[in-house]
Amino acid sequence: MDCYCIKRSAISSFCFLLLAFADILNPTFALRSCKFPAIFNFGDSNSDTGGLPAAFGPPNRPYGNTYFHTPSGRYSDGRLIIDFIAKSLNLPYLSAYLNSLGTSFTHGANFATGGSTIRLPSSVIPSGISSPFFLDVQFQQFMQFKNRSKLIRKQGGVFAKLMPKEEYFRNALYTFDIGQNDLEAGLLHNMSFEEVKASVPEILNRFSVNIKNISNWGGRSFWIHNTGPIGCLPYILTNFPSAERDNAGCAKPFNEVAQYFNSRLKETIAQLRNDIPSAAFTYVDIYSVKYSLISQAQKYGFELPLVACCGYGGKYNNSNTARCGSPAIINGTQIFMDSSCDQPSVRVSWDGVHYTEAANKFTFDQISTGGFSDPHIPLNLACHRTTN
Repeated sequence: MDCYCIKRSAISSFCFLLLAFADILNPTFALRSCKFPAIFNFGDSNSDTGGLPAAFGPPNRPYGNTYFHTPSGRYSDGRLIIDFIAKSLNLPYLSAYLNSLGTSFTHGANFATGGSTIRLPSSVIPSGISSPFFLDVQFQQFMQFKNRSKLIRKQGGVFAKLMPKEEYFRNALYTFDIGQNDLEAGLLHNMSFEEVKASVPEILNRFSVNIKNISNWGGRSFWIHNTGPIGCLPYILTNFPSAERDNAGCAKPFNEVAQYFNSRLKETIAQLRNDIPSAAFTYVDIYSVKYSLISQAQKYGFELPLVACCGYGGKYNNSNTARCGSPAIINGTQIFMDSSCDQPSVRVSWDGVHYTEAANKFTFDQISTGGFSDPHIPLNLACHRTTN
């Protein structure tokens, strides 16, 4: 054997040992990328792609101006985190289950609606602030969707091509972003912070029940967002001016409630892993990413993180009477709030409640790598059950 062959053999052996060693140190190194054929999403306005607008009417301009250039049913100037998730998996943007017009569900469906809660809400739109499509209802819709899609495929014809294949339900990614409105509903109805914290176990019990129900209907890969720093939202800062502020200018007690919810959610997911050993659960720390963006906005190329891009009035450009995309009476004159700040691309808050496309993209870029997940697994490996 000549020297070249000996060296090549030695290099190959070294590479093999290096790969084997990497597998031992980091088991995710050896995992194959997941081939998610579909996404089924459950949540609130943070991931609603048209559900609530289909039921009660779409938001007006300037919603949608940045990317879709028209209101798209999303509560933002452009795309949401769920849109970037779909794009990264080479899937089309999700259609809302409630949107019956020009809709394809070939690669999944979105059951999220703005204002949704995990628990049964005390009052619902139009007389209240909560969506009637809380998580129990979203699960019922999912069951109906699965059953009817099977029937439609069996019947054949043009509509059959708009339904996901049967095996897609087992191999899909199931995403969740819900819980924020459960906390805010209590706080906005004058419950104390301790009372809201005391309600968290019951809230998460309902969440766990629905996850188990979805698992019984075929779900195996779950990507679950915790809730964001609600104390940094301009509408909270506007409505609770006396709440203690932290170094970033956020309402400290509101964020403490969110953090408490998140810690209990993480425990709930750990229990679900034990209860459903055949499923993969990824807990995603949205809170840390969003708080980092807000508290260090300039570092990441953003500005005025506590000021709404679309709104009117006061320190936070936000009020309850002059809302983005809606008519308002200002100084005795009726105006229509159809304009926004000049550069949404460098702003964090879109309308005082929801985030801009730029902030959503920043958040997705951070969480998709797995750096903020438990276990530390990237989005494209979320079908695998692993431990840190």
